[in-house]
Amino acid sequence: MKKLLIATALFATFVQAGAQSRNFKLGQALEIQSAVLQEVADNYVDTVDFRRMIDNGINSMLGTLDPYTVYFPEEDEETVQMMTTGIYGGVGSLIRKLPGQPVKLVEPYEGSPAVKAGLEPGDEIVAIDGQSILDLTSEQASEKMKGQPDTDVRFTVVKGRGGDTVDVTVTRERIHISNVVYAGIIRDTIGYIFLDGFTTKMHEEVKEEFLQLKKQGAKRLVIDLRDNGGGVMEEAIDLISLFVPQGTLAVSSKGRAHLNDAEYRTTLAPVDTVIPMMVMINSQSASASEIFAGAMQDLDRATIAGKRSYGKGLIQSIRPTPYNGKVKVTTGKYYTPSGRCVQAIDYSHRNEDGSVGFVPDSLKKEFKTRSGRSVYDGGGITPDIEVESPQYSRTAIALAMADITGDFAIEYYKKHTSIAPAGEFRMSDADYEDFVKFASTQDFDVRSSAQTALDALIKVAESDKLYDSYKAEIEALKAKLNLDKESSLRARKAEILPLVEREIVEKFYFNRASTVVSLRNDPQLDAALDKW
Repeated sequence: MKKLLIATALFATFVQAGAQSRNFKLGQALEIQSAVLQEVADNYVDTVDFRRMIDNGINSMLGTLDPYTVYFPEEDEETVQMMTTGIYGGVGSLIRKLPGQPVKLVEPYEGSPAVKAGLEPGDEIVAIDGQSILDLTSEQASEKMKGQPDTDVRFTVVKGRGGDTVDVTVTRERIHISNVVYAGIIRDTIGYIFLDGFTTKMHEEVKEEFLQLKKQGAKRLVIDLRDNGGGVMEEAIDLISLFVPQGTLAVSSKGRAHLNDAEYRTTLAPVDTVIPMMVMINSQSASASEIFAGAMQDLDRATIAGKRSYGKGLIQSIRPTPYNGKVKVTTGKYYTPSGRCVQAIDYSHRNEDGSVGFVPDSLKKEFKTRSGRSVYDGGGITPDIEVESPQYSRTAIALAMADITGDFAIEYYKKHTSIAPAGEFRMSDADYEDFVKFASTQDFDVRSSAQTALDALIKVAESDKLYDSYKAEIEALKAKLNLDKESSLRARKAEILPLVEREIVEKFYFNRASTVVSLRNDPQLDAALDKW
């Protein structure tokens, strides 16, 4: 007993010493920082914007920890609200603003104040409340468009259709961007719900949509979380609650301080605990998406299909700071019901898209689902049904990155007052040829992957003094691979056409309708359904 007391006392002493050491180092760092700032304040040659310097310094400091620990000053409160609730005060539209140019309305949201005021895709805002916005940045123009609900803002607009210049007054509202991008029936009896985030009360929307799908005859359910970067952990838990018995362990968390250790169980009454389910994920499904997918897999409640998920198993908490700021700080890691940590083992080694790279089997640990199936950690959620993601050509990616498909869709919208319903709309050969002519005048990298590889080879050959020796062969191969823009776009019509059709449908029928076009050209989903 005496030895036990001595050991306990020594342990307490070491813990106290460790805490004192950390506090001393923190105090030392703060003292150094204060002294440096005082020297700058007293002696720097020019006027110093201390607020800007401190904000930049804080985020640079936090950036050495992980990509998710971030400081928000008071003026960014709306950003925090948007991040957690999906709600902000404004007119409700995606915009694009280039230097020296007007604000172009790319996609007004369905039912938004912008739509109610008659604003359309392709309309250009040249002034806000009588002030020209040509010299403003995109962020500055956006801030002028936002504001308290029930307040008016006056836009001077050059209409896309017709070109008339008109003044339009829009009454701002609380804009809620729904995480339910689309819900509908596919393959006659399969309910399908596509989610793009996990903001507050999202599960209520999913519940409502799911009940409607059941009324429409859904016998199975697909929840699509591909490219879903996550959001609020509590929403993932509440979404799990809809499909498992109340009181089921959904996720647990562990932090360094152990004050953040907790188990989270479902608290809501479920709506259906038996309907067969499949959850689609890919390398960009992260955070709350992985909490949901991991729990549904561990509980043997759903089949997971697609590609391994991103591997972000970190929990962030938003804490208040002086002067009404907030800091989003990583406080722990989360674990699925079987005990798996979704966080990548080696966070410093990632694929180009940021998702989990190769993890050797020797670093993986085995865990068991509720029915005894083997699952593994090591980063991300590995699907039960693995299906390759669509691979787009460099040309298609370049068109999308430069938004050339969207720009053409706006031009198409200007020239057509209506189109067929989303499920029936198809571009004609003449329409696609118009796109080819339009895109060929735009600036984008038309080179194929083979061409870029050859360009890299030429540079290496030149540096090794080998190019002249093989010049004829290299130039002959280059000539065979080289395609001009029009030829390249025609050669890739089957791949690019659906992308353009989706953009056109979106301009006429909003975002939900564009998913109808995506679903008829989704080989990954089709392959997963065939194997399910």
